[in-house]
Amino acid sequence: MTDLSNKTILVTGASKGIGAAIVQYLSKSNANIIAQYCSDKSGMEEVISSCAEANIVTYQADFKNVKEVDNLWKKSISWRNGVDVLINNAAIIRFEGGIEDSDLIWKKTWDDTLAINLMAPCNLMKKAVSHYKKRGGGIIITISSWVAHRGPGSPSTIAYSASKSAVMNATKTIARHYAKENILAYTVSPGVVRTRMSEEFARSTNGEDAITQSLAMKEWVPPSDLANLVAYLSSGSCRHLTGATLDVNGASYLR
Repeated sequence: MTDLSNKTILVTGASKGIGAAIVQYLSKSNANIIAQYCSDKSGMEEVISSCAEANIVTYQADFKNVKEVDNLWKKSISWRNGVDVLINNAAIIRFEGGIEDSDLIWKKTWDDTLAINLMAPCNLMKKAVSHYKKRGGGIIITISSWVAHRGPGSPSTIAYSASKSAVMNATKTIARHYAKENILAYTVSPGVVRTRMSEEFARSTNGEDAITQSLAMKEWVPPSDLANLVAYLSSGSCRHLTGATLDVNGASYLR
C-alpha cells in the first residue's frame, strides 16, 4: 500500500463509481482527502462511512456553476494550506444529444457536458498549475476514457466522447509545458468500468452481456484497479511518466 500521509488530495466526483473507489483506496493510504460531490449527499456520506478514521473533508459544488468551482478550489487550498494532488474525475454522460436528435436536446446536452466534463476540470487545472508553481510542484491526474481515442460506442454520446478527448489534450498540454517546474500531469483512460454510469449505458444499447462478450478479458474493469493506479500516480514516484496516457481496458483496445 502506497503511503500518502504527506499528501493533500482533491478528488472530484467522489460520491460514487470511480471517484468513490479512489477515495476509499486513498483513505487506506493515509492521504488527507478533499472529496467533492455535486448533489448525491447520501452517496457521499456512505463513502465517508466506509473510510474509518480517515482524514476527509467533503465539499458540495455544482460544476455547471463557475463560482462554485472557484469556491471549491479556495476551500480546498485553505483546509490544510494547500493541495498536492488534483484528481479530475467528475463527469456526466447523457444518452441523448446525438446528431439525429433535436437541436434543443443537442444544445442542452453539449452545454451541460462541456461545462462539467471539460470547463470545470480545466478551470481547476488552471488554478492548480498557478498553485503548484508557487509550491515547487504538484500532481494532476485526469480520468478520461478510451472513447477519447476510439470514439463512442453510440452516436448519442458524441458530446461525452468529445469532452473526454479535449480534457485529455488539456492535461497533456500542462504536462508538456510545466514539467520543468515539477508539475506532473497524467491521464488515466479506462475502458468499460463497473459503475452505475456504464451499467446505464449498457441498458441503453444491446445489454450488459453483449458488451462483456466484446471485451478481451470478458469482464469489466473493477473501479479498484483504477483507484490503485491513481494512488501510485499520486505518490509522484515515477516523475518521468508525466504526460502519459495510461490505458486500463483489459487489452480490449490497444494503441
